[in-house]
Order: sequence, then structure tokens, then C-alpha cells
Amino acid sequence: MRNIFLKSGLGEETYAPPFIFDEEEDCFPSLRCAEQEAREGIFSSVDSLLSKTPIHPSEIDIVIVASGGVSNPPSLSSMIVNKYKLKLDVKTYNLCGMGCSSGVLCMDFAARVLRGSQNVQNALVVITESITLNWYTGDNRSMLVPNCIFRVGCAAAIMTNDPSRLRVAKLELVDSLRSHHGADDRSYLAAFQEEDEKGVTGLALTKDLVRVASVNLREHIKLLAPRVLPLSQLVAYAYSVVMTSALSRGEWKPRVPDFTMAFDHMCIHTGGKSVIEQVGRVLRLGDDVTEPARMTLHRFGNTSSSLVLYELAYFEAKERTKKGDNMWMIGFGTGFKVGSLVWKWLQNSTLENDNPWGDCINNYPVKAW
Repeated sequence: MRNIFLKSGLGEETYAPPFIFDEEEDCFPSLRCAEQEAREGIFSSVDSLLSKTPIHPSEIDIVIVASGGVSNPPSLSSMIVNKYKLKLDVKTYNLCGMGCSSGVLCMDFAARVLRGSQNVQNALVVITESITLNWYTGDNRSMLVPNCIFRVGCAAAIMTNDPSRLRVAKLELVDSLRSHHGADDRSYLAAFQEEDEKGVTGLALTKDLVRVASVNLREHIKLLAPRVLPLSQLVAYAYSVVMTSALSRGEWKPRVPDFTMAFDHMCIHTGGKSVIEQVGRVLRLGDDVTEPARMTLHRFGNTSSSLVLYELAYFEAKERTKKGDNMWMIGFGTGFKVGSLVWKWLQNSTLENDNPWGDCINNYPVKAW
């Protein structure tokens, strides 16, 4: 595990579940420890959110909780309803088992529910993960990798279809896209929860994962490109596809369009060092574009489904985004799934008191690898 960690791109200040440091627990991932982790992350995030929004808990109509790999009774959404005494007719949803993509898919789902409503509604979106219950205690190398890169993290946001909130909202969701590649066996098995030869349950991240992410990203951007790219890039991309098919007989790949022409900022999936590097290669992105992803991995590790929001917080802490800027969020997850969100900034970004980067942003960027 130490050898894996030293090559991971993670720094020394990431956060792990409390049980790891509890001598009485003897590093055993119990259900009690998992509940403690969930309560600390969820309640602190929601408390911080409610303290700075004009929306009262009684005005929350929908609660959507994303937890990439854990589902427990009572559900995490029930925990929130109980804690904040939400109204009786609140709609609750729990998205589980979708891995690191569930954060992006959770916000996409919230937007779809809000668009389908005839009434003005507010949706509380909470994105978390239980590292405790995913902790692997065996000795299978591929299952030990998650212990080395996954860390504690949680984020919360309120999404609304109320047009009067435009003047106070940070961002507007312009477009979203999700693609599911589970029909391909390699994609389906690239990240797989199973028992090892000794019966210990763990999440196996295979060596094929980076290749799968690369192939499925290419397929995903084929669907996304026509919806977001300027005409000049679309023409160049179409010409590249035609010439590649006509002259190379499948030996070459079409030219990847320049997505920096469509987006001012990108929150790239922070799945790990090799994943960030591969996304950079596929999309031909410079170090300045992948910087938020690399720094987020270094400071917080892979926080699973909430990782793209830690990247968004990096942009806010650096005060890099301006009103009118476009931002692309992209996340990968088990299955294999790829999700994209396209946001438009409605305000200039500022460093808020509860920004997770507040105590260290002046130290970044650093040379992570």
C-alpha cells in the first residue's frame, strides 16, 4: 500500500475515516464507524449550505443523496429528513452503486426532476461516500488500490427551477449528458466490487481501467461535441473523421476537437494520477487546464462522487471564474458511466469562509508529480 500511495499523486493532508486512527477499533471498518463518517460529512456540509442560502429547510421539496458504493437502512436521505425535520411530502431519492460518477449524475437527475415539475421547487443535493465500508482488509493488490487513493469528502448544494433566484444563484446548468457503456464486458468489469479468494469484500480496480476510461471518454465526447463546440471546431472534427476513414482504413484516430474553445474552465474527474494524465492526453489539454484536478487529488485525494465540486471550490478560492464563463464538469464511474455537466457562471467567484481550500490555497499549485 505504501508503494502504491507514493506513486498516487496524493499529498500528506488528505482526510481518512476516524476508525483508522482508533486503536480500540483495530482498523476494522464497522457499521458504527461508517455512520459516524456519514453524519460528520453530511451534516457539516448541509449546515454550512443552509447558513448562507435564503432557502429555509421547510422550503426544500426534494432531497437527492448520491453515495457511490454504499446503501444502508434507514437511507441517507432519511437521515437528512430526520435531522432537519423536513416536511412530510418531501420527495427523497438515493443514488447508490454508481461509483465516482454519481455526483455528476445526481445533479443531472435533480435538474431533470426540476424541469419536469409544474411548480417552483427546491432540491437539496448531497454528494458523499462511505470510505469506511469500502475499506479493504485483505491482500489482493487490485483491491488495495482504493485504500490508497480514496479519501473522505462531502458536498451539498441547492438546485432550483425558481427564475427569481437567478440574481443570487452562483451557476446555471446549461446542458447535461450521460452515457452508459455497461454493454461492454471490459467496461463493466473495470471497477468491480467482489469477494477475494478468502471471502473478503473489496473494490477491484483493474489495470484496464485507464484504457476503458480513455475509450469511453472518446465515445462520450462524440455525443457532447455537437452540443457545445463552435461551428469551426465541428467542421474541423467532421473533416478529420472523413479523412481518417477514407485514407487510414481505421489505423489512425480522428483529430480530437479543442474543447477549450467551448469552455473557459474544466473540472476533470480526479480519479487518480493516471486517469488525469489520460484525460489530458485524449483531450490534448495543457497543465494549466488539468491543474485544478491535479491539485485536488494532491490536497483531498479521490473523494469519489464529490470530487468535481472540490475542483469547483479550487476555482472559487483562486477567484478565476467570472460572470458569463462556461464550465465543464466530467465524471467517470463504475458501470462504466461517463457524465458531463455544462455550467454558466452567474457571478464572479469569491473565496468564501467555508471554502475547503481556505486554509491552504496560497500554497497551491504545487508540483504534485
